[in-house]
Amino acid sequence: MRNNKFELNWEVGFCDSINNIPEEWIKADVPGAVQLDWAKAKNYPDYKIADNYKRLYWTEDKCWVYRSSFAIDNIDTSKKYFFISKGIDYEFEIHLNGKKIFYQEGMYRKVDIEITGFLKTDNEILVKIYPVPKVNSEVADRFQAAQSTKPAASYSWDWHPRLIPLGIWDDTFIEARNSVCLSDLVSEYILSDDLKKVEGSIKVTGNSLKNKTYELKIISPSDKEYIVAGSFNDNTFIINYEINNPELWNPIGYGRQNLYECELKVYYNGDIADRKSKRIGFRKTKLVMNEGTWDEPKTFPKTRSVPPIQLEVNNNKVFCKGSNWVMPEIFYGTITNERYKVLIDLAVDANFNIIRLWGGAIINKDFFYDYCDEKGILVWQEFPLACMDYYDSAKYLSVLESEASFIIEKIKQHPSLAFWCGGNELFNNWSGMTDQSKALRLLNKLCYEQDQNTPFISTSPLMGMGHGHYVFFDHEKNETVFDIYTKAKLTANTEFGIAAPSSVDTLQSIIPEDELWPPKSGTAWEDHHAFNSWVGDTWLSQNTIEKYYGKLNNINELADYGQTLQAIGLQFIFEELRRQRPYCSMALNWCFNDCWPSAANTSIIEYPCKPKQAYYSLKKACRPILASVRARKFVWKPDELFECDLFLLNDSLLDIKAGEMNIFIKTSESKNKVFEWKYADSEGNKNILGPTVRFNLPNNINTQFELIAEVENHPEYNSTYKFRLEQTNKENQKTLNQ
Repeated sequence: MRNNKFELNWEVGFCDSINNIPEEWIKADVPGAVQLDWAKAKNYPDYKIADNYKRLYWTEDKCWVYRSSFAIDNIDTSKKYFFISKGIDYEFEIHLNGKKIFYQEGMYRKVDIEITGFLKTDNEILVKIYPVPKVNSEVADRFQAAQSTKPAASYSWDWHPRLIPLGIWDDTFIEARNSVCLSDLVSEYILSDDLKKVEGSIKVTGNSLKNKTYELKIISPSDKEYIVAGSFNDNTFIINYEINNPELWNPIGYGRQNLYECELKVYYNGDIADRKSKRIGFRKTKLVMNEGTWDEPKTFPKTRSVPPIQLEVNNNKVFCKGSNWVMPEIFYGTITNERYKVLIDLAVDANFNIIRLWGGAIINKDFFYDYCDEKGILVWQEFPLACMDYYDSAKYLSVLESEASFIIEKIKQHPSLAFWCGGNELFNNWSGMTDQSKALRLLNKLCYEQDQNTPFISTSPLMGMGHGHYVFFDHEKNETVFDIYTKAKLTANTEFGIAAPSSVDTLQSIIPEDELWPPKSGTAWEDHHAFNSWVGDTWLSQNTIEKYYGKLNNINELADYGQTLQAIGLQFIFEELRRQRPYCSMALNWCFNDCWPSAANTSIIEYPCKPKQAYYSLKKACRPILASVRARKFVWKPDELFECDLFLLNDSLLDIKAGEMNIFIKTSESKNKVFEWKYADSEGNKNILGPTVRFNLPNNINTQFELIAEVENHPEYNSTYKFRLEQTNKENQKTLNQ
């Protein structure tokens, strides 16, 4: 026992019925997943290599039982004992000393049950887990998840193999508490429109609190103390407080991430019986109409315009630059605080200010949200719905209500929470949901009742927003991202991407040597989503790579050229969407990270935490202030009239002083100045639109050239753009972009 906690040692086994007991027990790691325990005990080959993951399919349809024995030699009658688990996946029963004491369907609600009356000197606890929930067991696809709150991606996606975890996936232990104790603190507040006053409350739950005295101390980042004292009227009690001129929490790039330390002490007979502490932050978020959208539609019949998706935080309009987050591990029980930390640090270093927590993945563990609070990363939080019709059965709605209520209470206290979203792509023909679907009406109701000052949208995308495209070159439409996005007019682009192969060392680690080159469908390349995942060979995109670089000779060329195209394309999209501000207010690529080593994917971070080339181009494209050049195509001809538009993009609150931007063309032979632009002063958080530049390209360029925008006295604003020359002999295109 440590800090009043009993750490438990677990075994696990499987059986065919929830009423049976396993014949064989193996050591279990908690948190974890039953599949990993069994694979380790039975020496299964690594599921991340080739098609080894298929060996775990059978685990879906078994009942799994965890077992732990523990002794309490001297039960302290002054204390109460509780079984605590932050996550058991998915439907389960808990038995203690032969008695069923708990049942739950749902993997997110915290289990916190008193077990004092069931304890003996020697005890045995069982956690019995039902098989994977499936709507239709005949067809193994994502639509089997349509009546559960499990991550839909686990049932198979175009970047996730079919591997559906079961097991105890978050911290689990037995805790001894004083008879007078605090269970939880839930913070709520209203921040005035002028941001000058906080009216807050702390909802307190616990045992034997009635008539006990308390002291609530709140300490500001500048060490100002706010103290409220009194007596509890009941075991559930609300303590109110006020703070004038609060030190606000701001997203990165818009101010400090101020967090207050909040500590509550409860006294009994003059002594401290229990205490709890937490951090809280104050901010105001809104979704408002994008500039220009009230003017639409321009003709009759006049009806509503596109929905608001411009995010305001503390009365500042924020251009949301970020990415879509998927679980960092297939078996999410193994996600550590350190993994969260490394990935969030990468997002911060890329100059992102928001992460969309996509509805087909998990609701993350506590540390994720704590660290986003610290680092200033905004969180777009979706509920666990994605890409299917979560139809209105009474059982599903009951589970969804219980799970969603807990999720809201857990996350609403984090200042990093930007807004709630019902789920991913629910208003599409492959999903079939509408704003009349009861699941979405329920989620809207719960968010309003429990967190009415945080915005809610039903799904992404809504009318006016965009998901896609996901390739550098669309062969059917004969268009590149340069064509697609310069013509776009969307209020928010919340999914878009360009696929690229993973690095050579990753490919060599997951694909057998005899299948490594050339890539073919029906091999490990397909198992790892290079082929037949989205549309044909879209994720590998070898035909696109060869369109620009000629026939590929080896795996090194494939990885290098493919990642180069991804980097060039994503740099263009992010800058172009920023150039379309203020009508456009968001640019979030699909996707940020991988959950396992993919052969090809649209991610910018390879599994587990390795940046691709595109990561570094986005780091530059998302700088708060930068010189930006809009050229409407990627491939040019020698002697052709080159045309581009100049911008100085500014997402910061800093004003820009008048200055000069110089434009250079760089080839393998020379670097020559072709234009200079003298721009005027400009206020913060606003782009400066410059002139159009036209000049004839040299006729002696080999295969590529660069355009460079340099800002005098501000080299940190400089930008570089890569282009290619049209060639008749593809073999002459083998020059790598350096």
